[in-house]
Amino acid sequence: MPHRNLIPVHSSIQNEGCVTRNLGLAFNKRFEQWMFLIIPGSLVLGFLFAPMLHRFVPAVPYLFAYVTLTMALGCGIGQLRAVIRKPGIMLWTFILAHAASPIIAYAVGMLAFGADSPYVIGLVLFTIIPLGVSTVLWVGMSGGSVPLILAMVVIDSALSPFVVPAGIHLFFQTDIEIQTGQMIADLLLIIVVPTAIGVLLHQVTKGRIQKAVHPYSAPLSKLCFVAVVSLNAAAIEPYLSVLQDDLLLLVPIAVLMVGLCYAIGFFGTAFMGNRELQVTVSYASGMRNISLGIVLALGYFSPLAAVPVVLSILIQQPLATLHHYVLHKLNNSKAGVKGKGQVR
Repeated sequence: MPHRNLIPVHSSIQNEGCVTRNLGLAFNKRFEQWMFLIIPGSLVLGFLFAPMLHRFVPAVPYLFAYVTLTMALGCGIGQLRAVIRKPGIMLWTFILAHAASPIIAYAVGMLAFGADSPYVIGLVLFTIIPLGVSTVLWVGMSGGSVPLILAMVVIDSALSPFVVPAGIHLFFQTDIEIQTGQMIADLLLIIVVPTAIGVLLHQVTKGRIQKAVHPYSAPLSKLCFVAVVSLNAAAIEPYLSVLQDDLLLLVPIAVLMVGLCYAIGFFGTAFMGNRELQVTVSYASGMRNISLGIVLALGYFSPLAAVPVVLSILIQQPLATLHHYVLHKLNNSKAGVKGKGQVR
């Protein structure tokens, strides 16, 4: 009996694989298109369902670790070596993030609240704490340098036990002591180990692994990031009672300060004429370590000093979404102008 109409099993499996890959890529594309609503929405859901989500907050480091691993799959040893061999951009980023930004924060706080206000401490503290791990995902999605941001997050976090106390003492003549053990453990879990695994896989497969797994790993990393935003919102929710009496006064100042942090990185690298570096540094200067900021603010300062830190941490994700949208529009605009010039 003829079998001409029968489809071979391996062909059917290949077709199913193609469908899955296409669905993954389509999901990833749609997610990035609607991210300006998804991320703030995730933040709101985290607040609304905080009692249900609190028990899952300990999973945040593991979710972050997967996001880091996904990004690191696109990095080879050669790329990381090239970044480390050129420390100038990292030094400039740290100057923008931890020298220029605190000075501006201090000036804004003094003008708005006076030199003796605890709110000034909170604004400055936000700019001194190390770069946020979530910058890795935003930089990857926006066309920045993943090897550079991975290196900067690791180095900045490692230096933070020295940078944060020195910065606070310099501005306010107040001494604080940071417990480094937990910070180092978090750094290893969230950044160092997944980066090492991702780079090793990249090297072993000669870069082929990223293309092979991207349709599956990229959508999952986006979902992990949504979970991270929601769970961090749930973790912050108990502190919202501190904010209630100060929202009208502080929200505009916090939005202004976080926006200025993004702008400092963006315009502070404009003279280099390198879009990849500009994207990377603008996110690095605009986003800070969420958990460390809350721990320091609530552990070493008054609740009022913690208010600007918590507000800024809440604001940095929606502004990251807006920043991503602006970068995307600017890139498309430049590409359009370049295309017209080539046609002529």
